[in-house]
Amino acid sequence: MNQSFFEVSREQSVIKARIIAKFFWAWAKVVTPTARKMGNRIAYIDLFAGPGRYKDGTISTPLKVLEQAIADREMSQMLVALFNDKDSNNAQELEKAIAQLPGIERLKYKPTVQNSEVGTEIVSLFSSMKMIPTFFFVDPWGYKGLSLGLINSVLKNWGCDCVFFFNYNRVNMGLPNESVRDHMNVLFGKERADRVRAKLQGLQPEERENLIVEELSEALKEMGGKYVLPFGFQNKKGSRTTHHLIYVSKSFKGYEIMKDIMAQESSEADQGVPSFQYSPATEKFPMLFELTTPLENLGSELLNKYSGRTLTLDELYMDHSVGRPFIRRNYKRILNTLEEQGKLKAHPPASYRRMQKGERTFADHVKITFPKEVSA
Repeated sequence: MNQSFFEVSREQSVIKARIIAKFFWAWAKVVTPTARKMGNRIAYIDLFAGPGRYKDGTISTPLKVLEQAIADREMSQMLVALFNDKDSNNAQELEKAIAQLPGIERLKYKPTVQNSEVGTEIVSLFSSMKMIPTFFFVDPWGYKGLSLGLINSVLKNWGCDCVFFFNYNRVNMGLPNESVRDHMNVLFGKERADRVRAKLQGLQPEERENLIVEELSEALKEMGGKYVLPFGFQNKKGSRTTHHLIYVSKSFKGYEIMKDIMAQESSEADQGVPSFQYSPATEKFPMLFELTTPLENLGSELLNKYSGRTLTLDELYMDHSVGRPFIRRNYKRILNTLEEQGKLKAHPPASYRRMQKGERTFADHVKITFPKEVSA
């Protein structure tokens, strides 16, 4: 670990910690009712935890998560927290920082701090266990220790979601580097890594980034992570993306929660559609291309895709929003417009629906009927 990383709480680190803390809270509230019946425990695991505080005193993700648990009576009796850092100084500092948290004694399970290198042993251990509902955060300095096997070892069980910090710059340099070939192979899978290396030849920087993120996302989906959502962090000049925070889950509910959180943290929005800070993508990279679709295209796309069908707003959102940047309020806005234009029918119709802030609202249960033939 480059110790200078913890010297100052850089803006991207603050945003990253905020996204993780927000999601942990929302995730915990969703899984808790079922977790009560499964032993009354939930887990937070961070294998690259760092010292807990930046040199300027700002707390990082581990302490934010513990503070949330301490403040919530139910969560304080359920949370099992496991932290690890291979740097012994970081592990010791984290232990001290945890011990100094006000109210730490309220936690039923004392947080565990380990000092190990992340590798095949931890993957084997997690793979052999039936995990309790777990939020798994992986934030390596570069890429060593990050693998598809590690993510899958936790993601395999119910209620388990993963977010990892993907250092694009380091991976971009590592893919053609023979000395780190094995690390790249466990990250992408050997066949895919070889294919990416071949495709990278002659690509422009933006195309290289899109290819790498697209291929990694596809590898995660093939592994069983049905829902994958990247969030980009740009350099200070805003000229290129250097890192991605990538969410992986088998649950649409978790995906929706994370998408809303990432939308709130996006630095830009076009017509209310969050940017997720992506660099421009093209049809060569279909997942990233879908995540840049403008709102004005959404209406015609819905009319064509769902021609002749009737479904609720909730059903439509779950079916159509995956892999696209649109959040629930974007769909409500465009459906209201299409209804006003007479291009679809809603049940109940707008005239009978509740008025809210001067705007007709589309509740999740409202049924939408799309005509069989439309001219968008």
